[in-house]
Amino acid sequence: MRTNRSAVRALAAVAAAGVLAACAGTQRRDIDLSPRPSLPHTEADVRFMSGMIPHHAQALVMAGWAETNASRNDVKVLARRIVVGQRDEIALMQMWLRDRNLPVPDPDPQHMMHGMQDHELMPGMLTAAELEQLGRARGTEFDRLFLTYMIRHHEGAVTMVDELFASPGAAQNEDVFRLASDIYADQTTEIERMYEMLDSLPAGG
Repeated sequence: MRTNRSAVRALAAVAAAGVLAACAGTQRRDIDLSPRPSLPHTEADVRFMSGMIPHHAQALVMAGWAETNASRNDVKVLARRIVVGQRDEIALMQMWLRDRNLPVPDPDPQHMMHGMQDHELMPGMLTAAELEQLGRARGTEFDRLFLTYMIRHHEGAVTMVDELFASPGAAQNEDVFRLASDIYADQTTEIERMYEMLDSLPAGG
């Protein structure tokens, strides 16, 4: 479901003032994802960590095209930020799963583009046809499609975080809580920025 800009601003404010208060001042690279027996994980935690890996992997595919296909420098800068941040988060989620002897999804971009059926996609993810459309686009057409699709993609990630926190007993593991909170804060902020960028594109197209 598409999130309007007022709702996004409210979500970002809540994230900054509430859920993320416990994580203030903590950088993602400082998160310790080693096993912690005193902080058990739930099935919902595992679903979240496992599902967010292919979700992020698709974002890497989308953002990777911006360097050559986008016309605007701010779109390229945003795409680079997405690549760096989500690539690091994939590594953290893989480590978390691996250290607990749990299956680790394949984040290979080619697997993401060709290995999943549309009905298997997580919230906000692009279908194979939409990925193909984005990959063919150039210039302003790419900018518009990229921002439109990435807003939806980010909104899907926010939905996944909301579902995690709504699951009984979930996100009590400190590592899961911190990572999910980081994703929530980063992506709500980027959604707002992408709406502004989308509004500034030339009319039409």
